[in-house]
Amino acid sequence: MSAGLIIAIVVVALILLALIVALPRIRERTRLRARERELGERREQVARRHREASERLDERADVAERRARIAEQEAVRERAAAQVREERAEMHQQGLADHELISEDERERFAGTSAVQDGRGRVATDRDAERDRGEAAGDAGRSGVDARPIDEKEAARTRR
Repeated sequence: MSAGLIIAIVVVALILLALIVALPRIRERTRLRARERELGERREQVARRHREASERLDERADVAERRARIAEQEAVRERAAAQVREERAEMHQQGLADHELISEDERERFAGTSAVQDGRGRVATDRDAERDRGEAAGDAGRSGVDARPIDEKEAARTRR
């Protein structure tokens, strides 16, 4: 055999021996990379699920905060309504709103009481009421202000 052939056989044998020794290490590295890739994919999946759950909870929290603000505003409104009712009760108890207790057709019956007094503390009569309306109409003509009661103004607006 020739020396070249022997050298070629020895070189091939060494290469095969190196491959036999290195091949398990290469396989192990390949398996390790595959496991790392799988683990990374699992991490991403779990992180994505946590983020989605976080977004849903955040949206629910926003809705709950809105409801809480609405409830707070309703509570404030209810408190204000209760305070208005309490003030009205105080006015009625002190006799400051007696005029609300009688209708127009009962004015004569309650004449002389606190329910039928004019703004000056005097007992109002029908003659005083007519005179006041006439003065208000005259003043309104001069000042440009509509002195009609609010109900009459509203009725005039709806007729237009």
